[in-house]
Amino acid sequence: MERARRLASRALLRRLLAASSSATSPAPSRGVSTLAPKPAAGSRPRARPAHQYTPGRPVSVSALQPSDTFPRRHNSATPAEQAVMASECGFNTLDALIDATVPAAIRAPPMQFTGKFDAGFTESQMLEHMAHLASMNKTYKSFIGMGYYNTHIPAVILRNLMENPAWYTQYTPYQAEIAQGRLESLLNYQTMVADLTGLPMSNASLLDEATAAAEAMAMCLGIVKSKKKTFLIASNCHPQTIDICQTRATGFDINVVVSAAKDFDYSSGDVCGVLVQYPGTEGEVLDYAEFVKDAHAHGVKVVMATDLLALTTLRPPGEIGADIAVGSAQRFGVPMGYGGPHAAFLATSQEYKRLMPGRIIGVSVDSSGKPALRMAMQTREQHIRRDKATSNICTAQALLANMAAMYAVYHGPAGLKAIADRVHGLAGTFAHGLKKLGTVTVQELPYFDTVKITCADANAIAEEARKNEMNLRVVDANTITVAFDETTTLEDVDKLFKVFSGGKPVDFTAESIAPEVSSSIPPSLVRDSPYLTHPIFSMYVHSQNFASFASVILFIYFQTKAFVHRARTPLICQNDWNKLNICCGLAGTTLSTSSSVTCISCN
Repeated sequence: MERARRLASRALLRRLLAASSSATSPAPSRGVSTLAPKPAAGSRPRARPAHQYTPGRPVSVSALQPSDTFPRRHNSATPAEQAVMASECGFNTLDALIDATVPAAIRAPPMQFTGKFDAGFTESQMLEHMAHLASMNKTYKSFIGMGYYNTHIPAVILRNLMENPAWYTQYTPYQAEIAQGRLESLLNYQTMVADLTGLPMSNASLLDEATAAAEAMAMCLGIVKSKKKTFLIASNCHPQTIDICQTRATGFDINVVVSAAKDFDYSSGDVCGVLVQYPGTEGEVLDYAEFVKDAHAHGVKVVMATDLLALTTLRPPGEIGADIAVGSAQRFGVPMGYGGPHAAFLATSQEYKRLMPGRIIGVSVDSSGKPALRMAMQTREQHIRRDKATSNICTAQALLANMAAMYAVYHGPAGLKAIADRVHGLAGTFAHGLKKLGTVTVQELPYFDTVKITCADANAIAEEARKNEMNLRVVDANTITVAFDETTTLEDVDKLFKVFSGGKPVDFTAESIAPEVSSSIPPSLVRDSPYLTHPIFSMYVHSQNFASFASVILFIYFQTKAFVHRARTPLICQNDWNKLNICCGLAGTTLSTSSSVTCISCN
């Protein structure tokens, strides 16, 4: 491109010099280009009468229509070009070419619209129409749960990452030499998931929690080399997870059996794996230690669907003995987005790394022997043949995984634990208040963020909640659940007390009864192991480092320059490279005190 610009500039310069060096050329009049054709020798300029009126052509109606139409902006071939291409194929029009190519039997009938949709919308009209539709929505607060939670997106992540085209337009980082920034952030994601799940290896995200569970089911089948064809799913898993696993199982000829975990039967000898939810879809937190031992005694692999925020408080799956952990990172700073997409995760042991779906970011060295990142494993990309792939679905949500990783960097382990304790405390306060009201029965099993309630009429309570602009989950006619999240407030809990009081006055508030509440999680399930211990997760949790955190998000994308220009110092700290250390903050600042490496931006 630069060479083309230079050639064009030289050609223009030659023409200018040629025009100016001609002795016979008259001086150009004002407003006349020196590149205009020369008048014929001996001819005289044609005079134009002063104030002569020149009638123009009439204004066409089409010229008055909006110009921001879809075809003009997005269709690369003009109608004239389409006619030429059709002519080259031996047809007068594009429609004639289609008629001769596509059989009438498989063609859909013409779409018929009425009113303003007939002519189609321009871009501005479409935006206006969508804004109108959005204004008709009624935004209620969600307490439904089931793996989907409201969350506060830190402004520094929203502005510098989610709304930044340098991050949101990127695709698969095939070329490591120009993708070091994204690879670095995805390595953070893998470190976060591995720490929280207590398993040594994680991939760089999957499509969502349900498909991650289906991928884990396929892994269990692969581990036994397809010799066992039954997969057991606990009935306390999320409904969408069960549905996806059942659908995916048909392609693998897997027999899926759904029942309570306590009723699992391994006597057939044909069970390749089991799936349990921790915490359960209705909120219960069960101790699966003995369950896992029993499954392993029968040669069965255990998949545990879990919640990353809950794992800051609960004993992690790896310590319980689970072989594979799956789940969603949505509540780590990713909006619900009408149900998706959200970055999922899958963590397991080194033993099964060759069967893992998705991508794994690994640490390597470049041609100069300096540390560098790359996609160490890929299971389904364009260059991998289908019969060699361990997965054949969308295998990553890189932008959303990066947001979740930055969320963990932003809050740090102490901040995440504070959020988890607050969520659990609000759920406990709500459960305690319902017991004081006495209008419903609260489940006695331990819970983290979701309270299960038995009542006379669940639909009536849900309708009363909707009147107060709140959505609750109706499990059945007599069961309802209420899930709490980062955005829930004490005022929200007071509104819920009003809903469940059945019209009776409530003589207490959430704030007044909170000191009476204690954790419902038994000591055997309380986490005591550390997590997110790497310095990257504690560098930016203080206000004086917020600007540095924004700089890291911006600069991390441009770290590729360090690996393209090999003569300069890499932007990655070399010390403790196995888990990554970023030394780039504000220009002139080195945030990694243990390393002597200097950032490119600081040179």
